[in-house]
Amino acid sequence: MNTQSHYIGHQNLTIIKWLTFLMFMMFAMTTDAVGVIIPEVMKQFQLSMTAAGLMHYAPMVAIALAGIFLGFLADKFGRKKTIIIGLALFSVNSYLFLTGNTFAFFLGLLIISGVSIGVFKTAALALIGDISKSTTEHTSTMNVVEGFFGVGAIIGPFIVTYLLKTGVAWKWLYVVAGSLCIALIAIAMMVEYPKTKKTTEDPINLKATLSMMKDPYALGFSLAAFLYVSVECAIYVWMPTLIAGYNGSAVFIATYALSIFFILRAGGRFLGAWLMARFNWALVLSIFSLLIFLCFLGSVVGGIDFAVILLPLSGLFMSVIYPTINSKGISCFHKVKHSSVAGVILFFTAAGAALGPLLMGAVSDAFGHKAKYGFVLATVFSALLLSGMLINLFLNPTKHRLQKLEQSEY
Repeated sequence: MNTQSHYIGHQNLTIIKWLTFLMFMMFAMTTDAVGVIIPEVMKQFQLSMTAAGLMHYAPMVAIALAGIFLGFLADKFGRKKTIIIGLALFSVNSYLFLTGNTFAFFLGLLIISGVSIGVFKTAALALIGDISKSTTEHTSTMNVVEGFFGVGAIIGPFIVTYLLKTGVAWKWLYVVAGSLCIALIAIAMMVEYPKTKKTTEDPINLKATLSMMKDPYALGFSLAAFLYVSVECAIYVWMPTLIAGYNGSAVFIATYALSIFFILRAGGRFLGAWLMARFNWALVLSIFSLLIFLCFLGSVVGGIDFAVILLPLSGLFMSVIYPTINSKGISCFHKVKHSSVAGVILFFTAAGAALGPLLMGAVSDAFGHKAKYGFVLATVFSALLLSGMLINLFLNPTKHRLQKLEQSEY
């Protein structure tokens, strides 16, 4: 009987893990395909770059607001219910893309999509804590999850490109994502989720989530997430503009620079799962942050000939940063608060995704519409990220808190 019970429990955990992996892959297919969709929308509706850019900024803001205002839902009502509600909203919203044909309509749907992502993503992030047996396993699993996100970031643009080549509208990408979403809902409804043990009497509500922003651990990891995402977005938002017109000896790399970046980032995250299970996470983050900084510094100092090589290469070093920041930030809190703190970190993540590229564009415009000046700002962001990682390495402020929660929660 015990063997059968253990088998069922192990089978459940395996299904839950794959459900989480596929959720991240599915929504990455849509969020990271926007860069390919924007040029089509500009032509279709005769829009400026600023107006079309709302397709990136608006859902990022929606994700940020959903993270901070709705992040507590999975802690209060349970992971399963919250995931199903978020996925259902995302699925219905995706099919609605077929019913309209104006920019305002599409923008409205993208905002709703951002809200639904914020709901089920925070629940899924909390679920990772529920199925992890240690903070080390939590970080390793988080890297695998973000690896699947990286795979989705490759698949999404590929699907849009294929659709456009065959004369099919880009909005059918959302039908593909919505259909996958229905399958995920069916799986989520059938599987049994682990129970979250309540180890604190603190209230679970919006006020409690907002109070977390005063916690030095939540704030520290959130700021790190903001800086990292600002650096990462520099690549997939502005790198194509920076290297446009390049005709040197590495023209093949320049042509596929963004794809190379995404592939290295995705592959590196699966490698990161192995690294984080075996080495000091703070040391790994410090080394990789240093390599990112050197890639950006070399691109700024060496010019476009160096940028063509170094910026795509930075994807390998970026791979482990965000999932580990996310994991350790969440692990600094009791499991019953994992969804709430995930929402706080998600707020800063989405804010970085929106504000980072915006500030880079503004700086570039201020210096004669030259993208290299935006990358000077991105290099400053990477230097600040490195500084934070070095402070974390040498002062080790999370040591005692993680050890305490390791014993009480895992």
